[in-house]
Amino acid sequence: MNKMSDNLYKRAEEIVEKKIKFYRNLQAYIIVNAFLAIINWFFTPDFWWVLFPVFFWGIGVFKDFLMAFVFVDKFSDDYRERKIQEEMMKLSD
Repeated sequence: MNKMSDNLYKRAEEIVEKKIKFYRNLQAYIIVNAFLAIINWFFTPDFWWVLFPVFFWGIGVFKDFLMAFVFVDKFSDDYRERKIQEEMMKLSD
């Protein structure tokens, strides 16, 4: 493989890893919080403390979603290098 296809493979691999991380985190989020909700329902139904982990863990799940699907190429390892190359191309024109 040449350098360009190696680079594309590396970027695709990073994207897939971010998506896998999101799906694993989402799965754990759903299972654990469902279990906590059941515990909350049976033992302390007058105070819904389960909303705290749902909310705060949800922030992390949302961040993983953004990194995997919205800001796919941003914040990657080679993002800085690509931006430097783009700026060099602009300056050379």
